[in-house]
Amino acid sequence: MTSTLTDDLMEEEEEDEESCFNPTEVKMSQIVMPCHCNHRQELSVGQLLKWMDSTACLSAERHAGSLCVTASMDDIHFEHTISVGQVVNIRAKVNRAFNTSMEVGIHVSCEDLFSDRHWRVCHSYATFVTQRTNTGQKVTLRPVVPQSQQEHVEYSVAAERRRVRMLHSDIIKELLSSGSVEQADSSAVCSGMAAEKTRVESVELVLPPHANHQVNTFGGQIMAWMVNVATIAASRLCQAHPTLRTIDMFTFRGPSQVGDRLLLRAIVNNAFKNSLEVGVRAEAYQEEGPNRHINSAFMIFEVLDDGGKPSPLPRIRPEPVEGERRCQEAIARKKIRLDRKYIVSRKQSEVPLSVPWEPRNQVYLSYNNVSALKMLAAKKNWRLSTEKDKVRLYTLEQKSMLSFRVEAEVDVPAHRAFCLLAELSNRTSWDTHYKKCELIHRVDDDDFIYRVVTPSVHQGAVGSPTSSSQGDRILQDFILLASKRKPCGQGDPYVIALRSVSLSTHPPFEGYNRGEVLCAGFTILETNNNMSLVSYYNQASPEVLPYISTDIAGLSSSFYHTFCSCSQYLSRNRLQPAAEGLAGTNEATETNSPTHLLSEALHSTKL
Repeated sequence: MTSTLTDDLMEEEEEDEESCFNPTEVKMSQIVMPCHCNHRQELSVGQLLKWMDSTACLSAERHAGSLCVTASMDDIHFEHTISVGQVVNIRAKVNRAFNTSMEVGIHVSCEDLFSDRHWRVCHSYATFVTQRTNTGQKVTLRPVVPQSQQEHVEYSVAAERRRVRMLHSDIIKELLSSGSVEQADSSAVCSGMAAEKTRVESVELVLPPHANHQVNTFGGQIMAWMVNVATIAASRLCQAHPTLRTIDMFTFRGPSQVGDRLLLRAIVNNAFKNSLEVGVRAEAYQEEGPNRHINSAFMIFEVLDDGGKPSPLPRIRPEPVEGERRCQEAIARKKIRLDRKYIVSRKQSEVPLSVPWEPRNQVYLSYNNVSALKMLAAKKNWRLSTEKDKVRLYTLEQKSMLSFRVEAEVDVPAHRAFCLLAELSNRTSWDTHYKKCELIHRVDDDDFIYRVVTPSVHQGAVGSPTSSSQGDRILQDFILLASKRKPCGQGDPYVIALRSVSLSTHPPFEGYNRGEVLCAGFTILETNNNMSLVSYYNQASPEVLPYISTDIAGLSSSFYHTFCSCSQYLSRNRLQPAAEGLAGTNEATETNSPTHLLSEALHSTKL
């Protein structure tokens, strides 16, 4: 998945860079020479991948204190090309270590020495694993200790990215099995170029210069060879020099050593209006023995006109059976890329807030939901507005966005508070802002969709599609995706995240103002003596702000009474066994989504 969710923190990251020392950070700067370039005097993507892999590997080994190998690489989208004579600056650091694997963030920027201009080229995440010891034992990694705000955000969101990686292949399978992939225009396909004409096969002998200090073939070198054959395949279809724009998430399936022969096969899987996908497979073999599948990758190319705009491309005619399967899978991957671009990269100040929910984008909506709350919680410059009996109200103003946080310590274990607050259907018993809460869709064990009804705070809510002269009698309702997460490691909080979505089955109702929640939810952190720190966050949309504005201004303390009611609710139910299911689950629809494979049995959500 792309890294664009963290774009809002790039300026803060530059400030953190000067004040915080990260022991895992490794930097590489390379001036682009003609030997690194293609025929257009632009840095070849293959060479860039080698530099990226080397930098990330050194960062991983610095943290692990042992040899590491590349396990996978998330999507890489190349925003700009790099010309000969310019400088490539690569920075890598470990965001989070799990048990035996770690996530390394890689930032690539370009520098023009003559104009002193700097710009970003790409940003990706790689997963590295430690090599086993001589006795065959796995090396257990020590935890990463984040220092800066950006490092805290990356550390927290890394758990969500890991979750998406583990589900990536299942998302494609489900999309294909659901029949939601559109069929190509048969007339256009029949007139297209036969896919067989784009097939490329090449063999490379792994020599010592291609290997790392562990005598394993550099992952970046393998990718460079794969880019080479993919470019040839793409050129055969478009009969022009294509530009590589994106490499989909890929996983290394096994190692390769010096002396191996690498068999590289590439073919155009599908061609769209302005882009085409090439599938590449790498296999390793010795003089004797079977071929070993090392890696498969999918690369997206464009052909640019003189103005730098993508040109229309000819269609492809896939071969029967296998070719048709690859063609359909390419369509599924394109849909997933569009979903990720639309959801994960959406800036929080953009509208509309309510992204349409559907099964194919559920994983990314859930990722965005939880990640947005974690990023909000990690923000700096929260200001204490008011405090009463150790219940504190904080505010945060950034650009045109006002956020608030209410927190207090409660005498309830964190896991129990999580179970109780995740029961959104019970919130009506302690929150006067909740008149009704209806579970309308059970996505999986971790994600639920609710319709929440709240009192109207003012007459004729702004932006309401159904506002009328009924005034104060008009209620507000929200369609909310609730996502909950247990801690992924020590020091992580329990998370209950909320955001608005739209459902075609639940359009705005007559007599209700349809409100929207951008980012809201609870974090629950275990403290001393079996107590927990409960924090509630909300990025105030126009429909939410009136509920809290008088508290922020110091004219009332309704936040205090609401939080006291919440604390009493938690205390009353402190010793009761956690519910086995959500109220109303039987009435709600269920989805057998791929997230079912990873979900833990608990409940969902809150506002």
